[in-house]
Amino acid sequence: MIKAAIFGGSFNPIHYGHLITMQQAAEICAFDKVILIPAFISPLRRDVSMVSGEQRLKMIKLAIESDSLFEVSDFEIQKQGVSYTIETIREFKKLYNNLSLIIGYDNYQVFDKWKEPEEILDLCEVVVLKRKSNSEQVVTHEFADRFKFIDSPMIEISSTMIRERIKYGADVGYYTPDAVAEYIKRCGLYK
Repeated sequence: MIKAAIFGGSFNPIHYGHLITMQQAAEICAFDKVILIPAFISPLRRDVSMVSGEQRLKMIKLAIESDSLFEVSDFEIQKQGVSYTIETIREFKKLYNNLSLIIGYDNYQVFDKWKEPEEILDLCEVVVLKRKSNSEQVVTHEFADRFKFIDSPMIEISSTMIRERIKYGADVGYYTPDAVAEYIKRCGLYK
């Protein structure tokens, strides 16, 4: 039986921080595959200006093309509208009995505000990426004991940082895979 995990986000753009933490989660949890799912519209990040779903999907494909651990799904892009995790999990449970959801500690902190959080926890294991720096920010909510916490490396790269660097003409080659950096430059994204 395939042990699969899904990891959603805006990926605006995808960067090494995403890839390194997903690889570590796969190693710790023995996932056979990690499926990256770009949100069409994130319910918690509606104010962020994003490039199109198709462009973010293309950047993910470029970033993972040589790594068989990773896959990408256009499920939320094709569905359009606000991307709710519970809807995505219901869809992927049709394909994978052994399904996990990977989230960052920032999402764990607000998990009780997600749409149908209890059903998410009933349908799949939720793995929380926890950095050592998060140990001082202990957050508990009614679901706190139902998560699997794993240590995540400190990767101080963010999509916001990359967009800002591009806006000011700085190089992003060490922040995101070369193929993604070239695509961003060729298409004139984030200027």
